[in-house]
Amino acid sequence: MTLSTEFERVTLELDDAFTISRGTTTETENVVVRITDEGGMTGVGGAAPSPHYGETADTVAAVLPELLDVVEEIDDPHGIHEIERRLREVVCDNPAARCAVSIALHDLAAKRLGVPLYRLWGLDPDAAPTSSYTIGLDTVDRVREKTERAVETGYDVLKLKLGTDRDRELVEAVREAAPDARLRIDANEAWTPRETVAKSSWLAEYGVEFIEQPVSAENPEGLRFAYERSELPIAADESCVTLSDIPKIADRADIANLKLMKCGGLEEARRMIATARAHGLEVMLGCMVESNASIAAGCHLAPLLDYADLDGSLLLAEDPYAGIDLPEGEIRLGDTDRAGTGARRLD
Repeated sequence: MTLSTEFERVTLELDDAFTISRGTTTETENVVVRITDEGGMTGVGGAAPSPHYGETADTVAAVLPELLDVVEEIDDPHGIHEIERRLREVVCDNPAARCAVSIALHDLAAKRLGVPLYRLWGLDPDAAPTSSYTIGLDTVDRVREKTERAVETGYDVLKLKLGTDRDRELVEAVREAAPDARLRIDANEAWTPRETVAKSSWLAEYGVEFIEQPVSAENPEGLRFAYERSELPIAADESCVTLSDIPKIADRADIANLKLMKCGGLEEARRMIATARAHGLEVMLGCMVESNASIAAGCHLAPLLDYADLDGSLLLAEDPYAGIDLPEGEIRLGDTDRAGTGARRLD
């Protein structure tokens, strides 16, 4: 067998400016990896690097040749455990770069066996939770408009970004526009521990399900303070990056929020899910703003989750890749008989 590899950088415009407490994004740059076997079958994977975690498209492009050399040297798309171990040895950081390779390998391996990825793992497609749809920070009127549009489209699980001096007004606007929607809050580290506790009280009155990462990841004791006193469950995102973080958040959060781009690959994500379960945590899988070249793979993990936040490709003006259908946020794995992750280029 002779595997060949390549990658390309792809600039993606967002459908609307996307703002969180740390700043605003109007476009994102993903890097797409392709691994092709001797018969011409190709696996596709995407990297959506985040500067918050020290990665950019430049750093991904810089390390990918070395990572792809490992793939070509081992030359076996089914040798995923060995390859991912070697990838970590070659590049210990740059998880988004390693993740793109991991996704492409899984896609190719499942395609060679003629099955969707979830079947390769033996998962029940009907167990997938509905994905949330994210409403970014904006003016109160714009947040209301975005919520109305999301509801009209059919989304009934919403995640609202907070971290301003008008948080309560924003929540009120969302509740006016979507009184029956399941609502989750993400502060992206913007609150103090005491602020979190105070806001949890009135957020509970609006029927919020949980609060995601209210406190800085650099303040683990503050996160514990909030967790022990909050009237709502706490999800750890920025505090939950790699496998070793799971035990550290077990007494500071109710929910572990994983992201493929943080942990470095699908095998590591499955280990994190199992470890979170062993520590009594619920599990959510989130995403960056990213193409279906990577979102599709995350969808195949959905049957293992309690919560899904896999709307990254839905925030794009145009995605060059198709993936798993997410009508109204439903992750319809059972509707596809396409082998692999289901990611495929549209042109």
